[in-house]
Amino acid sequence: MFTIDAHLDLSMNALEWNRDLRKPISELNAREKGLTDKPDRGKGVVSLPELRKGNIGLVVATQIGRYVAPDNPLPGWHSPEQAWAQTQGQMAWYKAMEEDGEMVQITDLTSLEMHLELWKDGNTEHKPVGYILSLEGADSIVTIKHLERAYQYGLRAIGPAHYGPGRYASGTDATGKMGSQGLELLKEIERLNIILDATHLCDDAFWQAMDNFNGHVWASHNNCRALVDHNRQFSDEMIKELVGRGAVIGAALDAWMMVPGWVRGESTPKSMNCNLDVMIDHVDHICQLAGNTLHVGIGSDLDGAFGREQCPYDLETIADLQKIPALLSKRGYKEPDIQNMMHGNWLRFLRNAWK
Repeated sequence: MFTIDAHLDLSMNALEWNRDLRKPISELNAREKGLTDKPDRGKGVVSLPELRKGNIGLVVATQIGRYVAPDNPLPGWHSPEQAWAQTQGQMAWYKAMEEDGEMVQITDLTSLEMHLELWKDGNTEHKPVGYILSLEGADSIVTIKHLERAYQYGLRAIGPAHYGPGRYASGTDATGKMGSQGLELLKEIERLNIILDATHLCDDAFWQAMDNFNGHVWASHNNCRALVDHNRQFSDEMIKELVGRGAVIGAALDAWMMVPGWVRGESTPKSMNCNLDVMIDHVDHICQLAGNTLHVGIGSDLDGAFGREQCPYDLETIADLQKIPALLSKRGYKEPDIQNMMHGNWLRFLRNAWK
């Protein structure tokens, strides 16, 4: 089944992990044998050939560049300008993939419909993977005027925050409302008709954004706080707010977000019984809150600084997203519902946002 994944850090993997994503995943992992600089070396699951193998023809692909103040212990850049330069290098990689015929940027209804037409026959082997450009964390937007520059090169979605305190909003593991700069950013996002990604916003910033933003909102990769109690997840109240705004929420496959009690570096997917069926628990919870199947999709976050050591044990590569339809069917979901969750909800959202 044609599948959309609403969150993949492709350029980060290509440049910071030094992975040539045009290669088979087996070749990427073999080349990393013996490397210890990152915990997921040799355990990657994402490459462009695997996306094609899994009929994952459209993705939301990120840029990311965090600014950190002197008292911020998180990894990141020491100035917004450095963070901006990082995202421009990432953009250069996407353009290189376009020039090589590996990817194609999707920015509007015309390019979306053309791409869907290209992929509809199921013959995926040599087709370019479509990508919608998103910015995870807005720290790299040096000034508000930089957002329009980003829009001009194709940025179509943005999450104001990532982890910790940010220049425009606080994110995961942080608290506090947005200041005037964050509110100004929301106005510019709305003016440009960029999609606001509510993922990673801390609770204070989330509710403030909902009160001050009238544009299109989605959550590219988020799970349920009712099942894993952490501020990274959405509470039932937050999910209901997003549903009321017509949002789609992408279910994530990072194990610590899927099962409670995960200890980084110690827990294993098998020992925690973390498999793809656990993802269906989160999907089902959102569907029950919404009363329908119209507000959930896939936003896997696979290879988002983790690999097979921290994702469902029955997923060898991202192509195994094709196991999800059968799991949904076992839970009683019908074919139209399954199509909604694999691609239809994201497409309906995009068609409405870009009409």
